[in-house]
Amino acid sequence: MTSPDDPARRLGDLDRVEAIKQLKYRYFRACDAKDATAFRACFVRSGARIDYGPLGAYDDAEPMAAIFGRVARHTVDGEFVIFDMHHGVHPDITLTSATTATGRWTLQFRQIDLLGRTETLMTGEYADEYRIEDGGWLMSASTLTERWRLRRPLGPDATLTPGAFP
Repeated sequence: MTSPDDPARRLGDLDRVEAIKQLKYRYFRACDAKDATAFRACFVRSGARIDYGPLGAYDDAEPMAAIFGRVARHTVDGEFVIFDMHHGVHPDITLTSATTATGRWTLQFRQIDLLGRTETLMTGEYADEYRIEDGGWLMSASTLTERWRLRRPLGPDATLTPGAFP
């Protein structure tokens, strides 16, 4: 049996925590890139518990990925009309076994809605559960608790220059 102070064990634990952080960063990047396939790939194959408040609660990632795809990729006259920015900060990852972990993240969110001509700022807290599936870390549960939200109109002179999306 290895000691908690064993350097090899500590290094392995740090590698596992870093892999979980990379997973969550891929999730945020997928959200901002409007990539529903990459978004879905961040969750276990089946049975992921997701509760994103106003967006709904689900017992699998498929319904949430479908909603994400419809909202994020909504177009008018061939142009996207919703633009999101997700920043996950203050990760707090706890390894609960060799193949499971929990995590908390603070979300900084910004959205430009060209249909409603609004800008939304929001912050919230993610509470996640992770497990290894097919040799890699995936989310098995994710709950977002909103802390506050500010919505304001875009002025008539506000313009947005979109970049490239997949």
